[in-house]
Amino acid sequence: MLSSPAPRFPLLFPGEPPFRAPYLVPLRPAGERGRLVTAATSGERRKAGYVSVMERALAAEEEYRRARAEVLRKGVELEGYAIEGISIGGHETCVIVPSLNVAFDIGRCPARAVHQDFLFITHAHLDHIGGLPMYVATRGLYSLKPPTIFLPPCIKEDVEKLFDVHRSMSQTELKLEIVPLDGYVIYSVRNKLKKQFAHLKGPQIKKLKLSGVQITDTVLSPEVAFTGDTTSDFILEPRNADALRAKVLITEATFLDEENDIEHARQHGHMHLLEIMEHAQWFRNKSILLTHFSSRYKIEDIRQAISRLQPKLLPKVVALTEGFKSTYT
Repeated sequence: MLSSPAPRFPLLFPGEPPFRAPYLVPLRPAGERGRLVTAATSGERRKAGYVSVMERALAAEEEYRRARAEVLRKGVELEGYAIEGISIGGHETCVIVPSLNVAFDIGRCPARAVHQDFLFITHAHLDHIGGLPMYVATRGLYSLKPPTIFLPPCIKEDVEKLFDVHRSMSQTELKLEIVPLDGYVIYSVRNKLKKQFAHLKGPQIKKLKLSGVQITDTVLSPEVAFTGDTTSDFILEPRNADALRAKVLITEATFLDEENDIEHARQHGHMHLLEIMEHAQWFRNKSILLTHFSSRYKIEDIRQAISRLQPKLLPKVVALTEGFKSTYT
């Protein structure tokens, strides 16, 4: 049988004044009272210091948990699209959107990229294209259909020569389809009833359709855009308007700090996070995935830098940090 613990303080019965004489503390001499006050104040300070230490310890533990979660996290989900991959400036970039069956750049050919039928190459730097022969060869090994590879027209001939060399060296038939293309925005396609027929009822619309009348317009909506390595000039280029209104924009922010400023970023063909802040009003995307951070940064550096974005921009920005180290590792 459970029993209630003894009360720590005397119980007061109904009608008994809470401050009757038996409960009053006798008065002490003034000097002694001063010493008591000093002792109490000192105790309160020790207690406050203890609480402060505990708060710092709890904050550090929370920071560690967040860092560990970042290190272990594999991909993000944005606007209904699961996006994964790795993008470390100068080392490797491959961003995969499995639901679209695509990979953007191939990096060192991560295993998950092999199963994507469509590959979009932005440029010929080895950290973006180095794994291309392995991608095609591994698909052949797995008896997957030849991939379709989109790449800039300026490198098409060199890529074809690259595969000729690998065919000669390996005595293997490497099958692929190359499509020259500049700039990558993936659109959804849907048919929308023309405005002039909006007032009609179902049977009337069906009759028009059966008679051969074109009753719908084709509507293209930008879903996912990928810039690859870029300077901030792309933001102000009118031809890139669809990239800036796509549901998801995947772009770069190679540099984050003052030591490597905007001028340094531009000289190396990259973008600084400050430029994204400067042009914040042009981003109409629902989500922005930042990639290609310099390997000099740790996860905590990236998170802290992004936290300084404007309040309207911050909620839509996510960083791809797979492969980056944490202060705690």
